[in-house]
Amino acid sequence: MAVLELPQWTALAPALVFVATALALFVIDSINPHTRNRSLLAGTTAVGALAALGVTVWFMLAGVGTPTAEGGLGVVELFGGQFVVDQMTLFFTTVVSIVTALVAVASYDYMADHTYQSEYYSLIMLAATGMAAMAAANSLVTVFIALELASLPSYALVAILKDNRGSVEAGLKYFLIGALSSAIFLYGISLVYGATGHLQLEAIADNLDGADAYGGLLGLGILMLIGGFAYKTASVPFHFWAPEAYEGAPAPISAFLSSASKAAGFVIAFRVFTTAFPVEATTAVIGIDWTTAFVVLAIVTMTLGNFAAATQDNVKRMLAYSSIGHAGYALIGLAGLSADGGELVMGAAMMHLFVYGFMNTGAFLFVALAEYWGVGRTFEDYNGLARQAPVACAALGIFMFSLAGIPPLGGFWSKYILFTETIGAAGTNGAMLVVAAALVVNSALSLYYYSRLVKAVWIEDPIGERDALAQPIGLYAAIVVAAVLTVVALPAFGPIADAAQQAAAVAIG
Repeated sequence: MAVLELPQWTALAPALVFVATALALFVIDSINPHTRNRSLLAGTTAVGALAALGVTVWFMLAGVGTPTAEGGLGVVELFGGQFVVDQMTLFFTTVVSIVTALVAVASYDYMADHTYQSEYYSLIMLAATGMAAMAAANSLVTVFIALELASLPSYALVAILKDNRGSVEAGLKYFLIGALSSAIFLYGISLVYGATGHLQLEAIADNLDGADAYGGLLGLGILMLIGGFAYKTASVPFHFWAPEAYEGAPAPISAFLSSASKAAGFVIAFRVFTTAFPVEATTAVIGIDWTTAFVVLAIVTMTLGNFAAATQDNVKRMLAYSSIGHAGYALIGLAGLSADGGELVMGAAMMHLFVYGFMNTGAFLFVALAEYWGVGRTFEDYNGLARQAPVACAALGIFMFSLAGIPPLGGFWSKYILFTETIGAAGTNGAMLVVAAALVVNSALSLYYYSRLVKAVWIEDPIGERDALAQPIGLYAAIVVAAVLTVVALPAFGPIADAAQQAAAVAIG
């Protein structure tokens, strides 16, 4: 195919498309400052995201990132190995591209009466650029730079509703906690460099034997790296920014951060800990199996997230705590790496993150639709919405039941495969049996609060009379597409599973 004749740097084309779109939006704003041409701005953003998606899919079909693909380009290393484009890079870039496109379409209506629209869409594309770069980063330096490129626009996006005190307050809290976590992460990088003398992930792994004299230093550095990843993925104990940020941010941005940003956080965690810190070699140096930390994190994160979500009366905060619970499910992918078949567990976690991107984005976009209508934030405020908006509420039912893991929706199959692979790993790592039990218990608990929202919109009587509800095209289109993708994930789950398992196998090597 023609892609094989291109220079190697074009393997970063998805990230380059994102940044080119951001620059195009800057040009539009410079020509017509403070423009409110929503069709142009949202359309440019959506087209850029879909173009990045198209390039990503094209690369996957061409065999880019697949070492065994006949005639394929194979795994591409760029800039001296600072970036790598493999199946895991393309897998997670697909998630980021789809979520970005959905958020752009939904924002067409949601941001209709707000200022700073050009800046809003530019920041989305810059954050997406950082997330795509995170998926390809292969050095602790490029990981940190990409993480900051994704984080800095996110702080501004959370606080972009400048007339809304909750938005500004959430943005400030998000920024302060983000600055602290970045400092911790950067200090962890410096400790790893001090112990091994290298920053590139493969070089760190190759020089672990020489770090015997610095085992404590390396162990502390790894612990600090785990803290940085926990912040980015909203995992315990760095989770407390998420409910505040998601509640105060514009709802489409809440969808963006809880889906695309979470996926990007996990891809760097998967890559760093599978490539730079092989379990056996690292344990021999620091004397501790680092997967034990992820076992504890997975159990605590999913349990705290689900129990906190079950106590919420605010729908947006419920979804925020729910996203923390799902971070716990994804952490199982790292918790199982010390067991036989660890690549299968990580592949199952990647499957769940893929499906989660659709159903969670759709759930937050429904909240955006409710905010557009002026509906309140509590469960009671949502009572009886199905009588006036049956299509949107049917989509909400799909999102909620898929998030809960009700068959035959995609969320059920991703959780089922994650559970079976976790049980399989318990044969050589008994702690995984406890993780599997926690997964089942927390999934059962989640059905309570997800079904509570479905009950409110479909069964409960409205607490008062409502005016006729508008039918915003952009929000409706994004919600329906997200629902369709959630349903289509069922017949397409075989290819999704194959792609995830292949990506995990390539990453682990």
